Amino acid sequence: MTKSIAVFGAGPGVGQAIARRYGKEGYDVVLVARRQGPLDLFARDLSADGITAHVIIADLEQTGAVPALAERIRAKAGNPTVLYYGPAPTDLVFVPAVDLTAELLHDRMPITIYTLLALVREFLPAMVERGDGAILSAQGAAAVRGRPHMSGWPTVLAAQRNYLQSLAAEVAGKGVYVGMLHIGARILGTPFEADYQRRRAQGEPVPDMAAADPAALAGILWDMHSGRASHEAVVPAGLLEDDTEAIGRARSCFP
Repeated sequence: MTKSIAVFGAGPGVGQAIARRYGKEGYDVVLVARRQGPLDLFARDLSADGITAHVIIADLEQTGAVPALAERIRAKAGNPTVLYYGPAPTDLVFVPAVDLTAELLHDRMPITIYTLLALVREFLPAMVERGDGAILSAQGAAAVRGRPHMSGWPTVLAAQRNYLQSLAAEVAGKGVYVGMLHIGARILGTPFEADYQRRRAQGEPVPDMAAADPAALAGILWDMHSGRASHEAVVPAGLLEDDTEAIGRARSCFP
């Protein structure tokens, strides 16, 4: 039976790198994101490399649309073997903790937690029945350790991490792997990286951040999934002093 991966948040960066890596490993790929044009272009690029790719346009902030979205995915590729979840809110806002409001957290909940929960409920039963499957995520490392002036979305990401940690423990004995990659670097080839370089060239103050190759980040998740030795990794090396395993995994990410 052909394996497949549904990539939720298939924009430039890790999402597309995950799609390409799994496609090269023989998986059919379902690309899910908001914008038709970029997805069509990327799907054609994958097809040129011999990878079967399907495009589905969806707004992952609309949790109520998940059942219909799941049926569209099944119609194209069946129940996915792997679910990758890595979308970000349209308006990424980071605020000091002293300025954080309930309203800001409320706005981040659907795309960060509610939709992920709904997708897992749709696709996990088939993974358990097969005795094989994976649920993967890649998000900001601020979910692991709070940073000054970086509350908001990371606060909700920490809740996502807590949920996935619990899920990992509950399904490990059923053949389903849960893996989380926490990234504390600017990712090459993304709009964030382009804006970072523009601001630095114009002399604007920008934080000193390491750069990560999205293909290498996808490779970390692939190695985690295929090896199933650990459930979490953090990059770059040394971001968390006690994360020694992630340090070894992360070295190849940086050019």
